[in-house]
Amino acid sequence: MSSEPPPGSGQQPPEDDRFRKPPSGAPGEGSGSPYDAPQGGQPPPFQGGSYGGGGAPHGGAPGDPLAGMPPLADSGRRTLARIIDMILVGIVVWLLTWGFNVREYEVDSDKIEVSKSFAQSVIAAVLYIAYDTVMIARSGQTLGKKWLRMRVADLDNGATPSVQSTLIRSSVLWIPFAFCCACIWTAIAGGWSYFDKPYKQGLHDKAAKTVVVSVG
Repeated sequence: MSSEPPPGSGQQPPEDDRFRKPPSGAPGEGSGSPYDAPQGGQPPPFQGGSYGGGGAPHGGAPGDPLAGMPPLADSGRRTLARIIDMILVGIVVWLLTWGFNVREYEVDSDKIEVSKSFAQSVIAAVLYIAYDTVMIARSGQTLGKKWLRMRVADLDNGATPSVQSTLIRSSVLWIPFAFCCACIWTAIAGGWSYFDKPYKQGLHDKAAKTVVVSVG
């Protein structure tokens, strides 16, 4: 008899994902997501539990997607990790644009070469999105998050996000950054986690249905 899940059950995270939440002890316990559509059409309310506890698993009530997961990461540490990643990738962007003579703009007889500005934006967007997508899909961590002991997790099961989810998350964060809003958009998208309840999600987390949790 095949052990594969029945058709229509949805794709399951890899069984060897060490970050995946352990199976619940009771039917329905620790499962569900605020993005699901329960009977009343409203997401299940947050019913207590602590995000702290010195690294202890989140103690949410049954039906809370965070039950059995580590505590949510502090928004201040998330901001610092993002700054570290921006500096690291920004150095690479600068080296490439300098090496290929693609700068923000040049003034020649009062003419601004917009094409070079656009080329730099494309390079920046591609590198930032590739960096976040590859790193997070592989381990749930960019270098900044790894150094500050955090990781990105799927909200519904705690697993490392898929490439598709990570690509959505990265694109929402970095495309506006590269082409129009720069640090303003990063501050808005990431800063949303300071006020979001109960999952401390940035706008990019909401788009990808992810959360950022502490490690260790």
